[in-house]
Amino acid sequence: MFLALAEELHFGRTAERLGLTTGRVSQVVRKLERRVGGPLFERTSRTVRLTAVGRQLAEELGPAVAAVEQALRRAVDAGRGVTGELRVAFLGEFVGPVLLRAVSLFGERHPECRVDVREVQLFNSRASLEDGSVDVLIASYPFEGMANGPVLLRERRVLAVPARHPLAEMVEVSLEALGDHPVVQYPAATSVGFKRDRTPEFTPSGRPVPKGPVGSTFSEMLSLVAMGRGVLPVGEHARRYYPRPDLAYVPLRDAPPIERGPVWVEANTTARVRAFVQAAADAVAADAVAGGDGAGGRGEGLLPPG
Repeated sequence: MFLALAEELHFGRTAERLGLTTGRVSQVVRKLERRVGGPLFERTSRTVRLTAVGRQLAEELGPAVAAVEQALRRAVDAGRGVTGELRVAFLGEFVGPVLLRAVSLFGERHPECRVDVREVQLFNSRASLEDGSVDVLIASYPFEGMANGPVLLRERRVLAVPARHPLAEMVEVSLEALGDHPVVQYPAATSVGFKRDRTPEFTPSGRPVPKGPVGSTFSEMLSLVAMGRGVLPVGEHARRYYPRPDLAYVPLRDAPPIERGPVWVEANTTARVRAFVQAAADAVAADAVAGGDGAGGRGEGLLPPG
């Protein structure tokens, strides 16, 4: 009741919102103020405002109440089992086949839960998880601030360069080459850790890496490369899913592999989310045993879970 009044700043609207009388709201607020030892609201005939103590209490109580509500939702979800709707998203076409395999297995195991699949972009992937429009996202690691599931895809890194670039003729290159060419940058919405992993600020020897322009989507970033505005380290699946005559992909011999898997908001770890993550891991493990790669190719790029 206190948090509702702190949001509405109107006793009548608060009472209507909670299905109570205005007198009941006033009574509870006075009781809380006696317990606190001071006023939580400044009241006049026309306005209701939070006091400094009231504002502090609202700021501290809000997350605590939200956590309690989330815990109750998870308990209800667990009690009801895996039913309802699960919203799953993917970032990048190359994870699509793995995602669809996971969705298929999840559907076999939990036919009473409908799965909605959608695509997100670099600039809105995190926001889609945070605002609840997506429950689980298959994306690249590191994905900071979120729960990370098992690795579903692993691929070697290559360097995207313009087709007529001097590096395009090389059999392979070192990460040291990044110190000699501007590197196209990921959008601001991506995390610091992700940027540091994909577009490092320094080469292995400590030389600074020149920063190129920023792209808002992966396709836009590749277009910037093709225009000669910079180079970009990417996964080798880009060869298959983004083949372009104006681009060349050169292997990076000393770069660690790129890893991808499911990410979700920790507080949203429902029975549906857990079941889907398990289905994704099992689908990848079964595919690895069968000799596939989850993308209709040669068996490269996938790891069994764990």
